[in-house]
Parts: sequence; C-alpha cells; structure tokens
Amino acid sequence: MGKTFSDLIREVQEEGKCSHCGGCVTFCSAVNYGALKMDPEGSPVYRDREKCLECGLCYSICPQTSELDREIRQNSKWKEPLGNIIGIAVTRAKEIDIRKNGTDGGVVTAILTYLMDTGRIDGAIVSRNTEQGRVPCLTTTREGILASAGSHFSSSQGMVQFAREYGTFSPSIEALAGLRQAPLDRIAFVGTPCQINTIRKMQALSILPADSIKYCLGLFCSGNFSFTGSLFRALEKKYGFSRENIEKINIKDDFIFSLFSGKTLHIPIDELTPVRRHACNFCDDFSAEYADISFGGLGAENGWTTSIARSSTGKDLFDQAREKVLESYGFQDNPKFITQAEEKIFRMSGQKKERAKEYRSG
Repeated sequence: MGKTFSDLIREVQEEGKCSHCGGCVTFCSAVNYGALKMDPEGSPVYRDREKCLECGLCYSICPQTSELDREIRQNSKWKEPLGNIIGIAVTRAKEIDIRKNGTDGGVVTAILTYLMDTGRIDGAIVSRNTEQGRVPCLTTTREGILASAGSHFSSSQGMVQFAREYGTFSPSIEALAGLRQAPLDRIAFVGTPCQINTIRKMQALSILPADSIKYCLGLFCSGNFSFTGSLFRALEKKYGFSRENIEKINIKDDFIFSLFSGKTLHIPIDELTPVRRHACNFCDDFSAEYADISFGGLGAENGWTTSIARSSTGKDLFDQAREKVLESYGFQDNPKFITQAEEKIFRMSGQKKERAKEYRSG
C-alpha cells in the first residue's frame, strides 16, 4: 500500500517540515471526503479518520515530499538552476492608486485587475490583512482584488494587528476548497513557492480543484516569519520605533518597515531567523520556480517589481499586461538593471537551496 495521511503526519508534520499550505485538506474537502481539517495552528489533522480512504493523494501533493517532482519539472520545463526562465523584467503599475497601495509597484494587483477587467478570470485567490492576521480569500470583483493589495496597517488597527501574532504567510490554498460550490472555472492563484508546488502537483494528477486554476502567480519567498510580542519589543527598542506607527511591510534584501512618518527601517533578515518557520528551512525554492510568472521586489528599485516569465501562458499574459497596465523601468536610468536583478535572485536562491540542503542532510 502507498503512503497515506498517517505517513504525512509522521514524516512531515512531526518532523517540523509542514509548511501549512493547506493542500492536503483542500483536496480532501473539495471532493467531499471530509477526513481532514486544519487545526487552530494551521496544521492538517484528521477530522474523521473513518472517512479516510487512504488514497495517498494528500501525501503525493505535499510540497515537502518528493513524489511527483519529476512530473512537475517536466510539465514546467524546469531546468537548472532556477527553473524555466523565458524573460526577466522590472516594471510597475501604470495606475497610480495601485502603485500606492500595492507592494513593490503593485504589479501583481495590476495584472489581476487586468485579467478581471478583460473577462479572462472569474475570480482570484489572494490574501488580505485582518485583525486575525493574513487570511486567504477568493474574490470575484475588482474591488476585492484592490482590497488585498499590499501589506498595510491603518493607524487605528496597527496596535491590534501586532498585538496578535503576525505572520508573513497566508494559507491561500484553503480558499480553493469552495470552488466546487461556486460556478468559477477560471481562477488566478497568487501564492508562495510551496503553494505553487502543491497546485502543480494537483494539476499533474488532474485532481480537484486545481482544474480551475488558469494562472499561477508566484511570490519570491525568504520564508514565513511570525512576530511575537517579545521579539517586537526587542526590535522596537533596538531600532527606535513603535509598532502602531507601521504602515507597510516588505521583504527584499532585508525586512523593511515603512512608517506613517515617512521613515523606512531596514532590518537584516538574519536577525529574524529565530522566528522563521522551521519548515521553511527545508524549502529550496526562493523564486517560485513552478509559477507562470514569479514576482518580488528583490533586484528592483523601491516602487518597482522584478518579474520572471516562466511559461508560455505567463509570457503571453505579461507581454499583454506590459502593453496595457504596466510601465517598464527606464533602460537609460540603469542599463545594467536586469543583470543586477538576476544576480540578486541567483544569490538569494542559492542561499536558500544551500540552507535546505544542510537541513535535509542533517
């Protein structure tokens, strides 16, 4: 008999490797097996063990197992060292409000609204900030996409937001579970590398609900960081700021806090290693290597996004978006900007792969 959810618990969850992507629970819920659920900490657990068919699909689609790696690499035309790269560009949204509210120039938001406005998607799976932290949501409107843009905190909710544990991760795959009950079959999915990995494994097996995903937009990821009260008090003291003054957060070469005062604080990512989720140490994908398009601020000037087109679907979409809703960084401003972006992405990706190799061998 093949591997089952019990094996997933023993080999992944108990070893601290679970990335909380929600893929296993989402599949089980979408096909109405009802055997699994997420516990309050975001870990998959049995809801009703008697309903488990021991099909093993939950194990196969987990990003922390090696099953289906060959299939998804073949499907995505993956190649060393960072997956398939058709083109790299540095752009930002033409629409000023999207630029202002989005992260790194609002490129992902601009592309999602473009897809929605032109009728090419019925909805988008994104994440938004709430008083409970970042939560996944399926939105079917332009307004919903705009509401999810960036990582912002208003002055009235800043204290409430950071009084709770704040995480840089949202289990967006959870939002897939309701697609079978909704008449939506053209969805854009925005997620981290581990989430994109799970979607691709679902698609390789042609299992629900991944058939609805038409565009996979991946985000550069250094890891998931959770800020507790004690850590934040230490950061406030060291860097001389108060959490209620934080307007926006971002991660590039370092962790960036933008304050309402206009001041920007840069905190080395290494200082936050103690609060990086342990499972992230086993992940070797920084640049969302299986996405249609990968996005991040690394390698770009403030207010601009570095994007990597990886599939023909992604390239066609990005080319159209550049014509309609994006503007490109000026070559005359820095003729070497693409080379510099590539170098930083290769460096950060290499560091993440080395860390994963060390943890896996240890």
